[in-house]
Amino acid sequence: MVYEWHKIEGVDTESLPPEKITEMYVLEKYVALLKKGTTIYAFAGTCPHSGAKLCEGWLDVQGRVVCPLHKYRFDPANGHNTSGEGYKLRTYKVMIQDNHIYISLPAPITE
Repeated sequence: MVYEWHKIEGVDTESLPPEKITEMYVLEKYVALLKKGTTIYAFAGTCPHSGAKLCEGWLDVQGRVVCPLHKYRFDPANGHNTSGEGYKLRTYKVMIQDNHIYISLPAPITE
């Protein structure tokens, strides 16, 4: 699979709120961004179990993303389900250039 870098429009490293899951629409998909300290994580905007919007969830005391529907927990760094249900949250690589946020997404399939 081929991946391409995409600039996130409408937010940068300074304006992204800390410790808050922020939903963005990129390449016809919802992506969640999360700033923890100086690190920015990008992951699927919906829960892999139920499709609930993760931007309506929260972070637990360990900094894990909590799904608002069934309270499943995910590590934003690697997508591992830390509450034991066996699901994996899709994560994306992040690159910062001049305070702009870029994420690596699969390239659209063209014929």
